[in-house]
Amino acid sequence: MDIQKILEQYRRGEIDLTDAEESIRSMGFLSVSDVARVDTFRCRRTGVPEAILAEGKADSDLVKIVRAHVDAVGRVLVTRLSPPQVQLLESEFPNCIQMSRAQTICVVHSKDKTEPPKDGGTVAIISAGTVDIKVAEEAKMTAEEMGCKTIEIYDVGVAGYHRLILEMEKLREAKPDAIVVAAGREGTLPTVVAGIIDAPVIGLPVSSGYGAGANGEAALLSMLQSCSVISVVNIDAGFVAGAYAARIANRMQAARGGSNDGSSNSSSNSSSNKSHNNKNNNTENRKNKCGSITNESDLF
Repeated sequence: MDIQKILEQYRRGEIDLTDAEESIRSMGFLSVSDVARVDTFRCRRTGVPEAILAEGKADSDLVKIVRAHVDAVGRVLVTRLSPPQVQLLESEFPNCIQMSRAQTICVVHSKDKTEPPKDGGTVAIISAGTVDIKVAEEAKMTAEEMGCKTIEIYDVGVAGYHRLILEMEKLREAKPDAIVVAAGREGTLPTVVAGIIDAPVIGLPVSSGYGAGANGEAALLSMLQSCSVISVVNIDAGFVAGAYAARIANRMQAARGGSNDGSSNSSSNSSSNKSHNNKNNNTENRKNKCGSITNESDLF
């Protein structure tokens, strides 16, 4: 049952305060055998959808958890997939997979393929090298799943700085609300980007590189020591970077009160009406993005 319905029942006097509180407390997760409790209301609470980490899960558990989530809310992100796990999901959910080009993250959706509305802000995804794209794509797909428009600029690392300069017009025209910059090896690119553009930059260290400071450690430490103002996530944490960027972008879009094309409300509206309407629109947009529970009995 939807929280709104419970509150309406309470308002109409159909249930008392204790019943309403118990109903709300008991909803929000699905028990999957004895292996998982799927947090179906995470997106409603936080604006960030729950993602299923495929890495380390038994095949049978992965399929059960994915199926439970898709049945409940219509779609789910699955991250850090191995090639055998990709084959497994494609066989278990035929024609219901949206796969990243690197095949390390996907969206599994119901057969009706309910899409989240693309009414969020804009996130730019930049990679230093080609090898960093697989992690950058995780950030990209996450931001898109949260309703953001994305632009991609790949393979513009500091060893060939002119490649980035040639893309600056594209970047400025897009007016991104946030930028994710994925880089391995020495991890310098986020610092450079943050020094030449006025959008928030999220540094995403990648476990490319070898020798001293291998597996992303040098990149992480370099980003943490950045003299430009950046935020930094953990090594290979593409989902986290994408979700953080999307949160920023969606807040900015809600403040503008417009759609993804940059349009805004009429200037004749008062500031108070804008604030009230934006808050209501943001709540409704989150509800649309996050889907709704379709199998209520599983919640109790």
